[in-house]
Amino acid sequence: MGEGARLLVIERILPERIDPSDVLTPGRFIHDINMMVSPGGRERTEAEFRDLLARAGLKLMRIVATPCPLSVIETDPA
Repeated sequence: MGEGARLLVIERILPERIDPSDVLTPGRFIHDINMMVSPGGRERTEAEFRDLLARAGLKLMRIVATPCPLSVIETDPA
């Protein structure tokens, strides 16, 4: 990436903790199960994205929620 470059990742972000009272929780995790069926696929929490991006030489700058279940993860070179 060149200087001033920015990477945008559009992904679903799982909560750090499962909240049994949250009616949306089952739907969030069914996608994770589907991705695990595919080789190497899985959903991640914010902390897991931070770690993954750091190992790739990137820094998570912010996460922008959207009206759908996906978020936009904005990253810069570390």
